[in-house]
Amino acid sequence: MTGRLHVQNLPLTRLLPTLATPEPLIESPNLAPRRPISAIRLEQGQYRLSSLFWGLTPPWLEVLDHAPHCARAETLESRAMFRDAFSARRCVIPVSGFYVWKTQPRSKQPYLVTQVSRAPLLLGALWCRYHTTLTAFTDSAALITVPANLLLSPLTDRLPVTIPSHALAAWLNPDTDTETLNSLLAPAPLELLGAFPVSKHVNNPAYQSPACAHPNGSMLRWTVSQEL
Repeated sequence: MTGRLHVQNLPLTRLLPTLATPEPLIESPNLAPRRPISAIRLEQGQYRLSSLFWGLTPPWLEVLDHAPHCARAETLESRAMFRDAFSARRCVIPVSGFYVWKTQPRSKQPYLVTQVSRAPLLLGALWCRYHTTLTAFTDSAALITVPANLLLSPLTDRLPVTIPSHALAAWLNPDTDTETLNSLLAPAPLELLGAFPVSKHVNNPAYQSPACAHPNGSMLRWTVSQEL
């Protein structure tokens, strides 16, 4: 389950020229849950960047530490926690990468997963709104996870779902039918993502050095020979 994100140097206006950015992108080389996070939503027909709390907090949630930062794709329509948000309140979290941990005999080795081209990734997510007064509210989000693809399954069993830019309009539109949405909840194409080992310093969420993203080994990526 993904619990850390890498968000830095994202050319979002190149990716989405019509994106409104009334708030600056929240950047971090090691962004942990229970923190503000930047999301892209569709508001009045326009893509808009805004800040959300990373951890889904519906109005009836009593313990903040119980706010899920991830939601399994298989449970989106069956769990009350996620059902309404999946139906009408979807967003994407733009990132430059995300961390996963490979279990080893005596420890866990962190890996940074990025797009092979190092272009931004749009991670599928849900959001909800909790009103504290008639006019004040807090918006929160949870990433959606799907089974890891064949390349990355040796590192972890689940990964955040990636939404391709050409499908962004359908994903964010609250009127999109469930069949179309479910077709997007699939493991990432084998050639899209790569992963490389990084320092175990990222295990500490207080570690905010750019060195978080420095490779400690070669990138694991899908090659033509693997397809043959």
